[in-house]
Amino acid sequence: MARPRKPLLSRERIVEAAGALVDAEGLEALSTRRLAAALGVSGPSLYNHFRTKDAILEAVADAVSARVDLSMFDGARAGADADWRGALHAWAHSYRDALADHPNIVPVLARGPGRRPAGLRLADAVFGAMTAAGWPPAHATRIGALMRYFILGSAVGSFARGFVDDETAYDPADYPHLGQAHLLADRQREVDEGAFETGLTALLDGLSLQYENLRRTPPDTA
Repeated sequence: MARPRKPLLSRERIVEAAGALVDAEGLEALSTRRLAAALGVSGPSLYNHFRTKDAILEAVADAVSARVDLSMFDGARAGADADWRGALHAWAHSYRDALADHPNIVPVLARGPGRRPAGLRLADAVFGAMTAAGWPPAHATRIGALMRYFILGSAVGSFARGFVDDETAYDPADYPHLGQAHLLADRQREVDEGAFETGLTALLDGLSLQYENLRRTPPDTA
């Protein structure tokens, strides 16, 4: 019987395998040698699709960006009466969910979109929706940056898991206000998701106040 043929190597297969390796072991684990072994090919064959390991990482990062829902901005681009706040809220949660599934790639995403198509579409959608809603371009740029800082920062690590599950670790004589800190690790999802929503609401509340002030300001002084 003929031996089954291996699936042809493609950019999609390389990105999928590289993403799985980064998810499992972190950025440092990715090398062309290990990736080629996981794919059952020789190392040089990867270079037919990607020139460098960094290019592979960029593609993995862009694949994560592509999972972020941008459909909520379709309505926000309709004009000044659109629900830009609601769009930002929904988008922030979609973005965070994508990062939560792939936290090890966050340092690459934090460099900015560069030339990555999905990352650029994301930035374009946010900026376009904010300017269509009446935000001046300079403010829209700052909003995009601010949201990115907040969302990426929330994905870097877990506040709750930063405390050990040991009630003897935090002596009241040294840390009088951390008597319950050892309980946080068991409530990681509740604490971290609650903190994200609290911060997001505060951020959007502040932007809403700025937006109303801008609408009351004469155009020539805005």
